[in-house]
Amino acid sequence: MKIVTWNINGIKARLNGLTTYLKETSPDVVCLQEIKSMDAGFPREAIEEIGYTVVTHGQKGFNGVAIIAKSDIEDIIIGLPGDDSDVQARYLEATVINGGGAVRIASLFLPNGNPIDTEKFPYKLSWMDRLEAHARELLNGEMPTILAGDYNVIPQPVDAKRPDVWTGDALFQPKSRAAFRRLVNLGWTDYLRTCHPDTPEYTFWDYQAGAWQKDNGIRIDHLLLSPQAVDVAQSAGVDRFTRGWEKPSDHVPVWVELALS
Repeated sequence: MKIVTWNINGIKARLNGLTTYLKETSPDVVCLQEIKSMDAGFPREAIEEIGYTVVTHGQKGFNGVAIIAKSDIEDIIIGLPGDDSDVQARYLEATVINGGGAVRIASLFLPNGNPIDTEKFPYKLSWMDRLEAHARELLNGEMPTILAGDYNVIPQPVDAKRPDVWTGDALFQPKSRAAFRRLVNLGWTDYLRTCHPDTPEYTFWDYQAGAWQKDNGIRIDHLLLSPQAVDVAQSAGVDRFTRGWEKPSDHVPVWVELALS
């Protein structure tokens, strides 16, 4: 079972790229972030025609997450628990049935947090506190579970081509990185880093200043696996080839393969 996370940076602008990716790589599940579309405006027909089921939590113009799968999607939770006043569409969780097995999957788009001297940074940290609380509860379940998405966190210096230029950015602040470590320390595994401990594995290249051509990237898209998911995980990787496509997202797909019975 191949599970992918991908910040698509606008579903309508990248629909052709997404459908091409689905046809060429045939993933079982894709978690999308930053769809920038209301639920009613999401172009689900083009995806359903390929054989996928679509669930969305959209918002006009920005944010928005989705889960698409070849099989049934059940027990859907819309929005990150812990703050009923938060109206930003950043979290979608569901169970995906795959033959005789099932996996609990969340598609999340963590707040960017910049500029750090505004209310956006405390919102980011508060959101991460809520995610930590919910992630702790999810570990009580017995189902393999994956927290997949754009975390907007550079966990370590190895995860940036030039870590020195990110020191003033919310993505690389000590508090952001500490919050990410707390998630991992609960018992979640950053599985891409586990599979590739010594290589950068960038997932984002800015559109500006030739970042892609210079490989000036960062790793901010992550797959955190519960112990039950790690037990059946086989491999993980980054499909960086999509960054070279016409009209690409500035993020690329990150994937994990599970051996589900």
